[in-house]
Amino acid sequence: MARQSYHHGDLRRAFLDAAVEVIGESGPGAMSLRELARRAGVSHTASQHHFGDKAGLLTAVACQGCELLADALGQAGDELLDVGVAYVDFAVTHRAHFEVMFQPGLYHADAPEVRAARERAGLALAGGLARMPARRGPASPHAPVAAWSIVHGFATLWLAGALPDGLGDDPGAAARPVIELLFDHGGRNGSGGGG
Repeated sequence: MARQSYHHGDLRRAFLDAAVEVIGESGPGAMSLRELARRAGVSHTASQHHFGDKAGLLTAVACQGCELLADALGQAGDELLDVGVAYVDFAVTHRAHFEVMFQPGLYHADAPEVRAARERAGLALAGGLARMPARRGPASPHAPVAAWSIVHGFATLWLAGALPDGLGDDPGAAARPVIELLFDHGGRNGSGGGG
């Protein structure tokens, strides 16, 4: 009889862990509260107490992901290159969180806890940008978006298996020379272009 009561020390955490597992296996679209309850060993209505609905649960996953990302970026040090590599490593090692975080239509993106966690992660990335070597002239207001686009794009392409062969098995090591292009002082090796 006691097994049918809440036998988890932290049922909320059990649901989050199960959600991350299911999303990692099949993507966020395949996740159902009924399946999570089955994995957690509780009634399918138990999740409603903690999350309300699927969007509420995915909001918690996104929030947790932003916090984990902020921690990873904060531990990477002060150099933009290391922060960028940490971003790529986070995406690969926390794929389920990463997939949810950047699909705001799946969750309550305007929830205060998500906004706060996202801001904390953004500040960690911006901290690396602040220490980026200055180019000729004033810093571009687009530099933060450029840096984020490079690391996010690389991570997304890595996860999709869409990058060229020969980059090796270590996503951080493969990303490092790509991120280093942020330090190029503009056209040193020619600007390319069609002609």
